[in-house]
Amino acid sequence: MSSASALALTTRNAALEDLVDLLRHQQDHKVDVVVHSDQIRAEHTRLRLSGPPLLSERGVTTVAGLYTPTGVCDQGLASKLGIPLPYLRRLRERKPDLYDANVNGWLADADRRFLLRGMRAGGEHGIARAFLSDSYRIIDNLDVLLAALDGVRQSGAQVQIDGCDLTERRMYVRVVCEQIRALAPDLLRDYRSPFTGQSGADNPVVFAGFVITNSEVGEGAFTIVPRLLVQVCHNGMTINADAARHVHLGGRMDEGVVRWSADTRDKNLALITAQTRDAITTFLDLDYVRAKLEQMTRLSGARIADPAATIELVAKKLSYSEEQQRQILSHFIQGGDLSAGGVMHAVTSVARTLPDADTAHEMEGQALRVLHLAAGV
Repeated sequence: MSSASALALTTRNAALEDLVDLLRHQQDHKVDVVVHSDQIRAEHTRLRLSGPPLLSERGVTTVAGLYTPTGVCDQGLASKLGIPLPYLRRLRERKPDLYDANVNGWLADADRRFLLRGMRAGGEHGIARAFLSDSYRIIDNLDVLLAALDGVRQSGAQVQIDGCDLTERRMYVRVVCEQIRALAPDLLRDYRSPFTGQSGADNPVVFAGFVITNSEVGEGAFTIVPRLLVQVCHNGMTINADAARHVHLGGRMDEGVVRWSADTRDKNLALITAQTRDAITTFLDLDYVRAKLEQMTRLSGARIADPAATIELVAKKLSYSEEQQRQILSHFIQGGDLSAGGVMHAVTSVARTLPDADTAHEMEGQALRVLHLAAGV
């Protein structure tokens, strides 16, 4: 096994302690370096960094070597160098020599600095996780998670972790507060869980919650998104319109290994902790939950005369694949709720089954949009 392949980058539906262990392991192997374009070359679709060893917080850090780009890194290369991403991906798969020629040709003309976020587990080879602007402000997943959990602790809210995901793009931590609950009988009266067969009419309880998200690779800000959790089926509905965000922007950095001052780091984390406390005050509030459920209930009763056509429309508007469309129709039939609300439930229940956490989170975040489309609003 190569040193690069030994580095785990992802996990799905993990417990909090397992996510923390993985993030600590990743933290120990990160290489964040600002490099000039003349210090990077593509070799056999990998990136070779040149340059002398550099001083970092962990002592002397060797950054020179080969790094295998992830899909996210290729996306960054395409964006920063002006190469169409589908074309670059096709070159990686079919014409690796042309991949190298394109990347190297545009790097030669760039004459600028970039932030490369990588990982190495020893040896010459590593993983190139992201290719970013040198003004990108790093807010690491582990720091975000610990600061956000401190905000939860300071708020005094009694919450549980409903599951954690880590992808090459983002971290997701789902939090639920069962003490803040509301009844939604009209929203759930005709619905039954496709997983257990239990009826929403018998258990129309909805819990308050939120999702903590962050990206270390330029795929989104630190965000706290409100989330409602339906007890009978465990489907989640995130409400992106009300999300609180903290954007990763900053001043340009000097070349070399990235080092943040303790004062800068502490201020960033204090802000995240405070934002988490504020979000909890807003999202873990019974009036907030009831208002969102009332909004959903007003649209949910619209009857669906042609489920296949309605779901096809929803899939087209939201760019779902044919397989996702098929799964949504299947879950709609199993759910037994022949209404716009039933279409929304089908989408959120399919999201639970997806192995790709990014796609699952995106589908959960479309719950209200799905409801509007299904109701014809």
